[in-house]
Amino acid sequence: MREDTASTWRGSADVGGPIVGLKATIYKAELEVVDMDRNYYATHRLTVACHPSETGERLMIRLLAFALNANERLVFGKGISDSEEPDLWVKDLTGEIQVWIELGHPDEKVLARAVGRASRVIVYTYSAHPERWWDPIKQRFDGERKLSLFHVSASSAKELKAMARPTMNLQCSVQDGEIWIRDDNGGAVRVEMVPG
Repeated sequence: MREDTASTWRGSADVGGPIVGLKATIYKAELEVVDMDRNYYATHRLTVACHPSETGERLMIRLLAFALNANERLVFGKGISDSEEPDLWVKDLTGEIQVWIELGHPDEKVLARAVGRASRVIVYTYSAHPERWWDPIKQRFDGERKLSLFHVSASSAKELKAMARPTMNLQCSVQDGEIWIRDDNGGAVRVEMVPG
């Protein structure tokens, strides 16, 4: 079983106001991955902590990224709670980072650090205009072979958000590059995703 533990976020309601601790919302997901393109078939029981500032879209894109990269060593990182860790990552037995996965529009410095530390870096964007983030920084990463970008359409992210529940049973199927996410309520989303 893979788990992501609840974290606490400390912030101030107003300048000079009290520091209030907001706890993460915990989601449980049973995620069946049927990836014919990678010949990977497994069911993962996941506990996912949703940071107070994390949207439903981002939560579901994390689960999608997990499904698309699933293996026995893939785990959730602290991501949004800690800029030193990615949203998901794979480490080898020596602790070396094999895969570093970021979501959304990571800061240029975070991306540069990831490229410097990991053998492979993957970014999944899910906004309507990822070029607004990518265009100003792409020259710095031009030709970087470790880096892969994938743009999930904003409409797919919105449809996935509708599947978010405190307890979820999901299936991700991948065949010939076509990605489907289904839930036990009869929902189905064909994920529109293109390389960046």
